[in-house]
Amino acid sequence: MFAAPNVKKLKHVSRITLAIFYFSLLSINSMAEFKDFSKANIFISKKNKSTLLKTSEVLREEVEKRTGISWKLVKKYKNDADPLIVIGISDDVEDLPVEWQNKLNTLNKTGPEGYRIVMPEHNRIVIIGHDQRGALYGVGKLLRKMELRKNSVLIPDNITLSSTPKYPIRGHQLGYRPKTNSYDAWSVAQFDQYIRELAIFGANSIEIMPPRTDDDFTSRHMQLAAIEMIEAQSSICNEYDLDVWMWYPNMGSDYTNAETIKAEIQEREEVFANLPRLDHLFVPGGDPGDLEPDILFGWLEKVSVVLHKYHPNAKIWISPLVFRPTQEWFDKFYKHINGEYDWLGGVVFGPWVKPTLAEIRKKINANIPIRRYPDITHSLSSQYPIPKWDLAGAITLGRECINPRPTDQKKIHNALDQLADGSLSYSEGTNDDVNKFVWSDQDWNPETSVIETLRDYARFFISPDHTEDIAQGLLALEKNIQGPLTTNEKVQQTLWQWQEIENNASESMRSNFRYQMGLIRAYFDAYVQQRLIYETDLERQARAYLSNSHSLGTAKAIELCRVTLSKAWTAPIQAGYKQKCLDLADSLYSSIGAQLTIEKHGAMGGRGNFIDNIDNPLNDVAWIFSELNKVEKLDSEEKRLVEIETMLKRSNPGAGGFYDNFGNSQSWERVISHKSFIEDPGNLESPRVSFGVGLKNKEWVHEITAKGFEGEAAPMSWMNQVTTLYDQPLEIEYNNLNPNESYTIKIAYTGRFRSTMKLTADDIPVHDFIKTGVQPIYEFPIPEDALKDGKVIFSWTCGEGERGSQVSEIWIIKDNE
Repeated sequence: MFAAPNVKKLKHVSRITLAIFYFSLLSINSMAEFKDFSKANIFISKKNKSTLLKTSEVLREEVEKRTGISWKLVKKYKNDADPLIVIGISDDVEDLPVEWQNKLNTLNKTGPEGYRIVMPEHNRIVIIGHDQRGALYGVGKLLRKMELRKNSVLIPDNITLSSTPKYPIRGHQLGYRPKTNSYDAWSVAQFDQYIRELAIFGANSIEIMPPRTDDDFTSRHMQLAAIEMIEAQSSICNEYDLDVWMWYPNMGSDYTNAETIKAEIQEREEVFANLPRLDHLFVPGGDPGDLEPDILFGWLEKVSVVLHKYHPNAKIWISPLVFRPTQEWFDKFYKHINGEYDWLGGVVFGPWVKPTLAEIRKKINANIPIRRYPDITHSLSSQYPIPKWDLAGAITLGRECINPRPTDQKKIHNALDQLADGSLSYSEGTNDDVNKFVWSDQDWNPETSVIETLRDYARFFISPDHTEDIAQGLLALEKNIQGPLTTNEKVQQTLWQWQEIENNASESMRSNFRYQMGLIRAYFDAYVQQRLIYETDLERQARAYLSNSHSLGTAKAIELCRVTLSKAWTAPIQAGYKQKCLDLADSLYSSIGAQLTIEKHGAMGGRGNFIDNIDNPLNDVAWIFSELNKVEKLDSEEKRLVEIETMLKRSNPGAGGFYDNFGNSQSWERVISHKSFIEDPGNLESPRVSFGVGLKNKEWVHEITAKGFEGEAAPMSWMNQVTTLYDQPLEIEYNNLNPNESYTIKIAYTGRFRSTMKLTADDIPVHDFIKTGVQPIYEFPIPEDALKDGKVIFSWTCGEGERGSQVSEIWIIKDNE
């Protein structure tokens, strides 16, 4: 067993070394000839046999699964024609033939967890790990580069490289709880396989969860009680010699109460005693379990005693996460962190942490490690939402869809990697599968190209015969979610690419969950795009009928409007695409326990159930129908005509005015951003798009629907906003105003936060602090002094401890004289 990673040893791998490694990878597979290793044997040294048996088992089993070939483990290597794969660690090198030693010595030396691979003879491969883990990662690299088919093993003849991971923390969270979109349906064997696959791509850490979290205790899918499964997860990690982390929130009601403390300690004693291995305990400052720092650190002192009773070398890591952050809270937090308790492992930077990673790095002592906890699983209402996502995508794919974002993940990783000691991701299931492997590769070497990872992913997990097609297909799926959906030509092209893969897929490939995940997204995206185009046109036609109310009469115009909009469900389009999605959802439930619907597959609402959203309205039908119901109750035709015109012209700012809906990309041209996505991927210092109308007295609405405030239907323009987090100013600029005129600003304050905001125009007060979520629309006069140069910068800020500023619509209305 290995000790916890030394974060200092691995952190400072030179960029030159990484560049050499990166360019060496470019030639593997793409420029190689292949050697036939179908009849190979495996040799591991007697000196380190006990530590290398698991590694050789991984190699043998993964080859046999894909080829049907069962390689033998031999006790010595012979000079015969049979190919041989030799696995060892550093102190085995001296026992190798001199020629082989010379080949190895031409490569760069490795550091902890690193490996060297050479082919000293045409039918010999030697893998030398710096240590036990290094040998496993070397075998993993070899597996990723092999082409494995039925009765055939081909290995590129130029697989010669030396590699050491840059960062010491590389892993992913695999929580066994109902809230996840698949993990709660897994068996012990499935966890074993998935953990192994993560290790093959360089992961050295797995994070598990205790039985009690902010979730139900069980689900209809669970095959074991949570306490039994986490014991199994810990055992699996121990067999692979991977670090075990545990995310353990504080769920007690009062950590100053003796009875609460006694019960909480007893719970932890039972959990810790049950785990064969536990290296690190991660305790979030909040979400759930908000505690003041003095109470939090005093409590963790007590936790450390029981932790070390069962796991003497385990460390406790803490995140400065608090839902209502104040400077006083952070000052106390940093004071405690810099006290460097002997049980302290480091600080965790994750979702809803207010300070930037750079700020945290400056505030804490230089010797205190930082672990990143990136949210790679959510697409909105998250740490790293999809930038400027089209509303139709948010409405249908939702917060926790299958979400391959490989190029975004690399950008997010590399924007901040130098400030931390690696990462262990926040995951809620298999929906983020691609993202996991991208992060592992980037934590190993940030210079690794995304396409290299995707080719390895496609080759090893799906089929060597479709390596390039699937790698490019995954990149194409990411392009589907970039920019306005109506005009995104990539969506149909992406479907054509995946349909070609589908037409050539083998039976075994069709049952592969990773292939199924790519295919369902291709069909889903194309279906939603076609629906968006169709339903947008239906709304255009319906509005045209209403515009002719004077000639048709309001009753007839309303009838025609309703009939037209109803065609979205009475005359639906692309039924074949939809059925394909439903069938694939069933297949994913069978293959990996993916829960893509609530009723049929047992998903939790607002989580992985994006198939439930497949027919969500993509136009303003709910709001239009609601408004027409009100119109029909009016007691005169004249009043009905007036109300219909008002409804049709709700976005009209009047002559000389301006209107912006911040779900529209053109309106974003007014938004001032001082940092790019590359500089600030988490939008802690720059604006972002957010979604959700928001319900009165309720925060954290994750499903995007046309219901808001008192529960009435809301226009689609209220469903997304421009947002800044916490007390970061939200700045929007208007120019070409007439200094000789007076104006009124009309604002729609919608969104899932219930913040207290104030507004200024060129630093002149427009309104004082207002608690949003009470009503959607406000109007205020624009100060005359702000109009003097014809340009105004409006700035919204929140009070301390608030979640952020949100604006969905703005009208600048020229006042009548």
